Amino acid sequence: MRRRYWTCPATWTTAWTMAWVIACAMALAAPRAHAAASAAAATAAVATAAATAADTAADAATATSGTVGLLTVDGAIGPASADYIVRGIARAAAQRQQVLVLRMDTPGGLDTSMRSAIKAILTSTVPVVAWVAPSGARAASAGTYLLYASHVAAMAPGTNLGAATPVEIGIGGQAPERAPEQGPQSQPPPARAPADGRAGNGVGDGAGKAKDGGAAGGKAADGDAGRAADGAARQAADGDAGRAARRADDQAARDADKPLSGTAMSRKQLNDAAAYLRGLAQLRGRNAEWAERAVREAVSLTAGEALKQNVIEIVAADLPSLLAQLDGRSVTVLGQPRRLDLKAAAVAEVVPDWRTNVLGAIANPSLALLLMTIGVYGLVFEFMNPGYVAPGVIGAICLLLGLYALQMLPVNYAGLALIVLGMMFMGAEAFLPSFGTLGLGGIVAFVAGALMLIDTDVPGYGIPPFLIGTLAIGSALLLAGTARLALATRRRPVTSGAAALIGAVVKVENVAPQDAHAGWVRIEGELWQAVSALPLSASVAVRVVGRTGLTLQVVPVDGRPGAPA
Repeated sequence: MRRRYWTCPATWTTAWTMAWVIACAMALAAPRAHAAASAAAATAAVATAAATAADTAADAATATSGTVGLLTVDGAIGPASADYIVRGIARAAAQRQQVLVLRMDTPGGLDTSMRSAIKAILTSTVPVVAWVAPSGARAASAGTYLLYASHVAAMAPGTNLGAATPVEIGIGGQAPERAPEQGPQSQPPPARAPADGRAGNGVGDGAGKAKDGGAAGGKAADGDAGRAADGAARQAADGDAGRAARRADDQAARDADKPLSGTAMSRKQLNDAAAYLRGLAQLRGRNAEWAERAVREAVSLTAGEALKQNVIEIVAADLPSLLAQLDGRSVTVLGQPRRLDLKAAAVAEVVPDWRTNVLGAIANPSLALLLMTIGVYGLVFEFMNPGYVAPGVIGAICLLLGLYALQMLPVNYAGLALIVLGMMFMGAEAFLPSFGTLGLGGIVAFVAGALMLIDTDVPGYGIPPFLIGTLAIGSALLLAGTARLALATRRRPVTSGAAALIGAVVKVENVAPQDAHAGWVRIEGELWQAVSALPLSASVAVRVVGRTGLTLQVVPVDGRPGAPA
């Protein structure tokens, strides 16, 4: 019945008719749907505009009564402090804070960490105020770069900044210096005299006096006598200024031809650092000439001197004084001027969280070296005693943590290779009969690699020689202990293997039916064929006196043939 219904021509005609009606209805409803969609889009646009207006009003309200973020950096600029600064800036932007104050006391830091923090400052939507505080703090080396990169630079009385010369990479790195004679950077050449003959104040005054004298003597400044006096004065001024300018040009040419002492790498680092700091100074409208001197000559300034020389904008002893001087100040953020209103602003200090603390601890070169040492020794002990599990697990974790720390630090890979090679030698000493050669060689390689492991002389990032000596002495004592255990083990009697069979006392399991001098004995769970010069009987105690292939030579313990035990 159902099959006949679907095969009926009337049914197909009805279906086609309904489909045609539905298609026509959809075609007629399409313009109305488009109009409805347009109306919905317009409504959404109005809603978006309203939301944007609300956001703008919220931003304006936040700019009036927002909070002031406070970050504190105390110590060398490293991966942990750079991560702390970057995340602090991102948090300030997310919370729409008015200003982020970066209070710092740093002797310098790593170049990569410093540059990552500066990038975050330059792209920040929140004005960053770098403040060297409290009194007695400093912003040396990398701190000077952060100060120049900030939107507002401030210092507390009794602080200093500068000494921004990059440290040369390598062992015993030193800042590149110029040849004994001073170059143009240390003493800038005198300015060239202008074309009108006024070469500085002294020359200009002399020319003016000569001109006035000529005018007074001739009683007519615009007469021939005045013009003659004026021409003579100009010639004298031009002559003096020309000679001074030529001497300055000659000296500058000689200094330019004189290369910097040190390697090409140190000169590249110096020029790159000088250009970087000079660019930051030009971006923020600060003293670019002193910035270059801070890099090339490692000069420093106090807070008062920095304020006079347009290196900083504010000198503030405490945070309330700093905020009071920032109130009403206009700053430029990403090319847009912004006026600060900090009268009712609250201070929200961001303390380093567990992530920053853990990262700072792991990124310590001393701890990284210690973790690597523990990791390698743990794996060596696991390979020596398979199945203990704990040395392998602890060693693998420590080794991975140490390698993670080293990848964040400026590592000399030759030093790292020497450390790994030394640990391999010391581990091989326990397996190979080298009579101490591998162990001593491993200690020497370990000490040499540890001394050159960290590729910078930045304060706070060197490995103390005391730690290196302690690890080397500990390794030597460990090797000595291993050698002593090996010698003691060598003197002990053999307790396993074929040699342990000789002298063993066992019982006869059974006797061969055809030969009373042959039988079977059980030793350490194994059945061995045994022969004896005396007749044997079951359960008799015998002592093994020799072995020939798979046959043991035994004698009764009591010396009597066939006596049961």
